[in-house]
Amino acid sequence: MSKTSPTPPASAEATQASNTTADVAFVAVFTALVIVLGFVAIPAGALGVPIVIQNTALVLAALVLGARRGFFVAGLFLLIGFLLPVLAGGRTTYYALSSATVGYVISYLIAVPVAGAIAERVIGRSRPVKVALFILAGYLGLGLQYLFGSIGMVVRAGLDFPAALAAQLPFIPTDVLEMAVMVAIAIGVHTAFPQLLRGSASPAR
Repeated sequence: MSKTSPTPPASAEATQASNTTADVAFVAVFTALVIVLGFVAIPAGALGVPIVIQNTALVLAALVLGARRGFFVAGLFLLIGFLLPVLAGGRTTYYALSSATVGYVISYLIAVPVAGAIAERVIGRSRPVKVALFILAGYLGLGLQYLFGSIGMVVRAGLDFPAALAAQLPFIPTDVLEMAVMVAIAIGVHTAFPQLLRGSASPAR
């Protein structure tokens, strides 16, 4: 009786190369999207922290691409920011790290993979569970940005923690609405392309 032969090494290498190429393309596209959205910034608050879409767009990258590729998007975005003023309001990463926004910058490298790791758990789940996980991932990622943003204000602006939290109140309604849109986009993308996250995680058991 014949047996199924294993995948030839050449075929496996071709598949790996194809996956790597796709990963690079996804990361590049989402990084470009995040940069473009940086041109949308509305000044708010006394500390010069603007209302932006970039922060929720980074979480969208995590929801769509997963933890690993989402982290690469955040990392590449911040690396480009050292060379070019691509952060919201035409700022560089260096400037953001030296100002009251330092906590937000650091949070991107933490909130994005955390949100992405939760998003990866949607694989193999029922639709209601998928929706719940995407909502959890999105708003937890946003919450981590607020947490680290507050810590940054304590360090750079000399505020106490309650005052730092209060300083972010003007941003909450807009960010909540933005995140609802990002979650809806992520759900729509994964409905159309259900295999998209499989390169980042194993199916749920």
